Amino acid sequence: MIKASFIYKGNQLVGFELKGHAESGEYGQDIVCAAVSALSISTINGLEQLAKARVHVDANEQDGGFMQVQLDDSAVNNEAAQLLLANFKLGISDVTTNYSDYIEITKDKS
Repeated sequence: MIKASFIYKGNQLVGFELKGHAESGEYGQDIVCAAVSALSISTINGLEQLAKARVHVDANEQDGGFMQVQLDDSAVNNEAAQLLLANFKLGISDVTTNYSDYIEITKDKS
């Protein structure tokens, strides 16, 4: 199961963390994994290329199953970055609603 959490500084959404594997299908056929991967990678790309925000990404690229994305302190008040992170949260929430056996949203982090 994927466990998603959102990182806040005060009332500002500044990042997210994903842990685990969906295991909703065979390798290459796992639609939950594909959805979460597409949402997270497109959010990172948008933060960097559209919002021009500095982003710290920590991921286990060898084994997978872990990714933490957090805005640099200099980008916390970037409106475009806030919009992209809010959109990511909305997307993950929708995936969770439809595939709750494979992904859950855990407590927010601060």
